[in-house]
Amino acid sequence: MIDITLDNFQADLIEASQQQPVLLDIWAEWCGPCKQLGPVLEKLERDYDGRFLLAKLDADKVPQIAQQLSQMFGVRSIPFCVMFSGGQPVDGFVGAVPEAQIREFLDKHVPGEDELASADEAEAAQELLESGDADAALVKLQEALAVNPANDDARYDYVKLLISAGHFEDAGAALQPALVQIPVQLRFEALAQWRAALEAVAADPRQDWSVEQFDAKIAENKRDFDLRLAKSRVLLARGEPTAAMDELLEIIMRDKKWSEELPRKTYIAILELLTPPKPKAAADAGGKTAGGIELTGKAAMAEDPQAALVSSYRRKLSMALN
Repeated sequence: MIDITLDNFQADLIEASQQQPVLLDIWAEWCGPCKQLGPVLEKLERDYDGRFLLAKLDADKVPQIAQQLSQMFGVRSIPFCVMFSGGQPVDGFVGAVPEAQIREFLDKHVPGEDELASADEAEAAQELLESGDADAALVKLQEALAVNPANDDARYDYVKLLISAGHFEDAGAALQPALVQIPVQLRFEALAQWRAALEAVAADPRQDWSVEQFDAKIAENKRDFDLRLAKSRVLLARGEPTAAMDELLEIIMRDKKWSEELPRKTYIAILELLTPPKPKAAADAGGKTAGGIELTGKAAMAEDPQAALVSSYRRKLSMALN
């Protein structure tokens, strides 16, 4: 359990909730029901064995945060408990409710033991990948999925690593459960397009052609879209995604609907694969936390170069389609 103040609110609540759910108990010394609820919450924190963190905020000592959260949820009384997850206030309850009811509330937001074990395996995989041991990372990600097949982040990393290693059949099998979701997540559609492109290159006798060879043939017929698509796929396989998108744009500008819009779909897939992950909680230029709560001071944020690149190619696609 931790006491929240203005000084530690950002680090110990907003940023901490990026790592695990944090239940904030807003209370006051004069509040009788608050004193009844407090021990119950502390017991539950022990019972859940680290699956969530309990934080307490004295409404009289930190009225700025207490009032803003009350306004956000339309609440006028305490005790008032707010669940923070991913840097955001996501749910809450009011009053000294029974323990069983609090457990029901927690179980909606707190990961189960299998989910935590899967997340630990996935985290270990990332460390192995960063150290250059891709084979061991694959094993860890496979174990993470075995423990919790619903771990979409682990599935995405696993499939992406399989495709990178050229294990297209295994990648297809691991990707299939994600492709039957409704709706299908864009990142998994992107992996499917990437896998299809690299499989096509592996079977294409032109996979070793130079760019000059492709360009010489394209110069003979600028509307040879099959050849342009082959060139873009080869460039993608060689680790030149922007050059691949440039070639795809040449098709899109000439015929947006060609091959059931395959060039556009491939282009969007590359954009998705290039998009950097969202940054963890940080104060924005308006002086708010990621949870939308006002704090003093402002932070200037420079756009990430990779994000800027993706934005520029999104604009190019928009112009080509309009």
